[in-house]
Amino acid sequence: MTAIKHALQRDIFTPNDERLLGIVNVCKAGKKKKNCFLCATVTTERPVQVKVVKVKKSDKGDFYKRQQTWELRDLTEVDAKDASKENPEFDLHFEKVYRWVASSTAEKNSFISCIWKLNQRYLRKKLEFVNVSSQLLEESVPSGESQSVAGGDEDALDDYQELSTREEQDIESMMEMCEDAISNAEAFAEVLSKELQVLDGANIQSIMASEKQVNILMQLLDEALTEVDTIEGKLSSYEEMLQSVKEQMDQISQSNRLIQISSTNNGKLLDEIQFLVNYMDLSKGHIRALQEGDLTSPKGIEACINASEALLQCMNVALRPGHDKLMAVKQQQLLFAELRDTFARRLTNHLNNVFVHQVTGTLLLHDMSPYSVLQGHDQSSTLSQHTAELTLPKHNPLHRDLLRYAKLMEWLKNTQREKYEGLSRTYVDYMSRLYEREIKDFFEVAKIKMAGTTKEAKGKFAPLVLCLHGSSGKLTGSTSSLNKLTVQGSNSRRSQSSSLLDMGNMSASDLDVADRTKFDKIFEQVLSELEPLCLAEQDFISKFFKLQQHPTVTPPLPETEELDGSTPSRLPPQAEHRHSLSSEKDVVRLMMNKIFQSIETELNSLIALGDKIDSFNSLYMLVKMSHHVWTAENVDPASYLSTTLGNVLVTVKRNFDKCISGQIRQMEEVKISKKSKVGILPFVTGFEEFAELAETIFRSAERRGDLDKAYVKLIRAVFLNVEKVANESQKTPRDVVMMENFHHIFSTLSRLKISCLDAERREAKHKYTDHLQSYVINSLGQPLEKLNHFFEGVEARVAQGVREDEVSYQLAFNKQELRKVIKEYPGKEVKKGLDNLYKKVDKHLCEEESLLQVVWHSMQDEFIRQYKHFEDLIGRCYPGSGITMEFTIQDMLEYFSSIAQSH
Repeated sequence: MTAIKHALQRDIFTPNDERLLGIVNVCKAGKKKKNCFLCATVTTERPVQVKVVKVKKSDKGDFYKRQQTWELRDLTEVDAKDASKENPEFDLHFEKVYRWVASSTAEKNSFISCIWKLNQRYLRKKLEFVNVSSQLLEESVPSGESQSVAGGDEDALDDYQELSTREEQDIESMMEMCEDAISNAEAFAEVLSKELQVLDGANIQSIMASEKQVNILMQLLDEALTEVDTIEGKLSSYEEMLQSVKEQMDQISQSNRLIQISSTNNGKLLDEIQFLVNYMDLSKGHIRALQEGDLTSPKGIEACINASEALLQCMNVALRPGHDKLMAVKQQQLLFAELRDTFARRLTNHLNNVFVHQVTGTLLLHDMSPYSVLQGHDQSSTLSQHTAELTLPKHNPLHRDLLRYAKLMEWLKNTQREKYEGLSRTYVDYMSRLYEREIKDFFEVAKIKMAGTTKEAKGKFAPLVLCLHGSSGKLTGSTSSLNKLTVQGSNSRRSQSSSLLDMGNMSASDLDVADRTKFDKIFEQVLSELEPLCLAEQDFISKFFKLQQHPTVTPPLPETEELDGSTPSRLPPQAEHRHSLSSEKDVVRLMMNKIFQSIETELNSLIALGDKIDSFNSLYMLVKMSHHVWTAENVDPASYLSTTLGNVLVTVKRNFDKCISGQIRQMEEVKISKKSKVGILPFVTGFEEFAELAETIFRSAERRGDLDKAYVKLIRAVFLNVEKVANESQKTPRDVVMMENFHHIFSTLSRLKISCLDAERREAKHKYTDHLQSYVINSLGQPLEKLNHFFEGVEARVAQGVREDEVSYQLAFNKQELRKVIKEYPGKEVKKGLDNLYKKVDKHLCEEESLLQVVWHSMQDEFIRQYKHFEDLIGRCYPGSGITMEFTIQDMLEYFSSIAQSH
């Protein structure tokens, strides 16, 4: 192994300025045995780099080559597999794990020891040696070949010390002084030895010459020691004297410490007394205000507020440890509790009296007001009473008076929760009665105004008015059923189309734009009155009961009645706690639900009445209600007003959908007369009037999408039923019914410019054009019937494969037959046939659409086209025959013009 090491050092590492310090003969574990060498090397240049090099013998076997190199700092772990048994296997963990089998355990141990020494000397990061004997890492490798391989050079490296610059200069100057320094090293060494002996002798003589001075120095040291002993004796006597002084000072210090402790205790005691006096002392004025303060005057209320706040501050003071055991503190706490209970009772009784007095007084005033409708009153008297202004009473004075007690309510809420909740229930109970009476009267007036106050309305709605009394507002008046539409003739067409507007149970002749505008104003007035009333009450509840300051409170609801009026069973305290509300908004909303529990019912009743009078009122109600819901949601999406109006909006939307469904149902029930021409169908004009009204109402509405959906449903129903009526028509041709009605639909949609119906507008135009062309073509076949049949036969022969110049040889289509047919249609006969055609078209068409001239002009164009087509067929199929029609195009133009002018 030594020879191999020297060969590797000479051939591989010396050229790279490296020194070989450790070597081991290995092969890869688990594979076919291919020997190689792992070498531990260091560079000769600084900074020193330590590497592990894999060297392999060349394939020819005459030299070694470097195969792979790893930096020692990249090595993370050395695993010797077994520390107690001899095992030649070991692992080196670089970026990947390399598993090796050494040729002997001694070589493996020597290489691992070399790696450990290099790691200890050159690397800051210490490697992890696993399954390696501690003796191997701490002790040197035994002498022999392995010692010289693994550690010999390393020890030499430890003994080597580089010369400094000063030493190099001295050596160079000394070598220059001796001529034989380079040529004869032995002579130079002998010279240096002689000079060293001379220096040693000089040093000995110098030491002997200084012996006298050393004796003198020793004598001085003895005298100094004597003086030190004297000083130590004096210091000992001084120490004994200071010891007695120290004991006296300790006694004085102990006395001063006791005095300081006593002073500190007295100061702390004074602080505690001042704390209790300052924070647990209530003035006599506050006590008097709590016991007998005036709760009716502003000054008295202010004094009670200040006293209650002072009492709450005293009761909530954070006592220090031990204060609660003091008798004086206990007495003060009992006094505070008694004052709290006394003032809470006084405040609760007073506010209860205020609620009862204010609400009862208001109810008595309402009983004497014109809003109170009695069942026994005369009908005319009742109607006159309801002509009062449609307004709701304002409760601002009551709110203003009660808000003076808001701070006291907050105090009551923080100190006596049960009494606070009791007051809340009392307020809700009394205010719900008051608002129920006012809202009932208000809605009864609105219903009377909606029903109308004219003489005709009184007669028509008398049964309806009599049944309006009561909160339910049910309509029990007699109604007339809607008759199916019947087309009687062109003269009664307008009155029949207007009947489409009668979607309720009232006659449409009694309704006009003014009535609908009046209904719209009344409904808007109702919503405008309710909105500020609810917002004002909600704002008052939040301020008076101080709900906005506490995120979690128990809802102050009545114990004996739920919001829907039912009487539930009493819940246990645990269940009540689980059902407590999570936020003050829920509390406010539940209180509002109880107070205004009749609003939603009355609104639905009013909406039912409006829909009963005229179902088109649902359009107005949908727009108004949507706007108010949108406004309420912008203020507070979770408020009572927003929720209630949203629920009512659902009902309005259902009525709107029912109105649309009713129109579609009426279209399907239309019956036509077999004796008169159809003309413009009533539901077509009805759709036009509906669209005009809807566009006026929904001009800037938030719910435009609902109208667009209704438009699509209605127009599809119109299209289907127009075709249905056209197919069933016997008096009027199908093409005329389709042409006239789709022309009317197209004109309506073009005029109103409804964007969501652009596709239907184009479809209506297409249907109108197609049926106009079909009617013209079918009608023109009658004046020249034989001529048309003849040329249809000619075209049929050509289509069957007969050449055009051979058609004249066909027996039925020869030149003689052609001349015979042409002679049957001289100009006079053609004009007569066209005149009869004009009369027939005039009889088919209605006057409303004024399409006669349009149809006649189209017939003229079609007739000219047929004429040119006939001439072309004669020229192609009968060339050179000289056969021509008995009349010219100019003659035809004159015929059409004279016929139109004569009629």
